[in-house]
Amino acid sequence: MNKNRVAAYITAYQDYSAVNQCIQAIRQQTYKVSAIFVLDNSPVSLLKNTDSSIVVSYHSDNIGIGEGLRIAMEWANSQGYDFLWTFDQDSIPTPNCLDILLKTYEELVSDIYKIGIIAPTPVDKRTNEVVEGVVYNCDRFAACKHNSKVRFYECDAPITSGSLISLNVTKTISPPRGDLFIDGIDLDYGLRFRQKGFKNLIVPSAIMYHNFGQPLRVKFLNKEIFVQQYSALRHYYICRNHTYLSRHYAQGWYKLTSCLRRLKFLIRTLAFILIYDSEQRSVKIWACLLGTFHGFKGKLGKTFH
Repeated sequence: MNKNRVAAYITAYQDYSAVNQCIQAIRQQTYKVSAIFVLDNSPVSLLKNTDSSIVVSYHSDNIGIGEGLRIAMEWANSQGYDFLWTFDQDSIPTPNCLDILLKTYEELVSDIYKIGIIAPTPVDKRTNEVVEGVVYNCDRFAACKHNSKVRFYECDAPITSGSLISLNVTKTISPPRGDLFIDGIDLDYGLRFRQKGFKNLIVPSAIMYHNFGQPLRVKFLNKEIFVQQYSALRHYYICRNHTYLSRHYAQGWYKLTSCLRRLKFLIRTLAFILIYDSEQRSVKIWACLLGTFHGFKGKLGKTFH
């Protein structure tokens, strides 16, 4: 008999095929999930609530990822679940993923070693690259280098998709921020766990396949690299939320260096748009500029639509 009761959560938006594949992958886990909570942000509902193991919360006005996570956590706590396993719709965990995460959690957790989030290794099959977690280094969020040779390693924040969150510890911090809307929610939430003394872990042997952005293979300085193509809306929220969060967590003089780093990021992003992105160039440039400005100003919420 399974000791821990686990509920899964999926943020859904306009892609029924992706949502259905994610649901099927969750159902095929060797460690059985008790229920799946789907928050559907689509203009027209993707799922009809005909399956008793699936709970659908429909929001045609698109309330975003942060608010969706808050609602799902509130629901899971009210139902007495021990863990919430969170997903973007374009993620496919391998069948033993949850089993590995729970076993690793049980073997490590103690009164001394407190765990907030334990997450799998997200792999983008299109590029064969690991989608890395992050650490916060004084004035910026930086990639946490993946280490496949260890049983687990710590980071400040794994990506939201695939994260197994201990619901008991969610009561020790405020919920995910809805005003961030669709980007950077994992950075902020994970870091707040860390500041409370909890560990956030990534387990290399637990694998999840995850589509990360729209990768484009380009040649840069005689090297082939992947760059991410984003919509104007996504560029806006990346620039806004990362600018805001980097400055929000910086202390003292690091607030200044954080601003300089965000301006450097802005210039680099604009350069890549101008060189490699031929679609809606002017709109994307404006989105990056406006997002950065709003990030410095602290203007959050659903503001670019």
